[in-house]
Amino acid sequence: MTPNKENDSVFSFPCDFPIKAMGHASGNFEITVLEIVRRHAPDLTENSFKSRPSSNGKYISVTVTIRAQSRKQLDAIYMDLTACEHVLMAL
Repeated sequence: MTPNKENDSVFSFPCDFPIKAMGHASGNFEITVLEIVRRHAPDLTENSFKSRPSSNGKYISVTVTIRAQSRKQLDAIYMDLTACEHVLMAL
């Protein structure tokens, strides 16, 4: 019997999953990250995200917690985030 790749994970879906993106602090970075994540998780609420500036204010991190449905969904979000020129790092 071959393993099911969808279930071959340490996560049990659906689950709450925090996604963090970091970039240069600008007025649009938070909106950009939210738009990217919302493409794949349209049920986000205002309480689904938080942001935090770096100590010098040059960078900002945005954490969006979604109700992840599958590994495929998470992979798609990370691919879109890392493809965005404004995102320096996605965790």
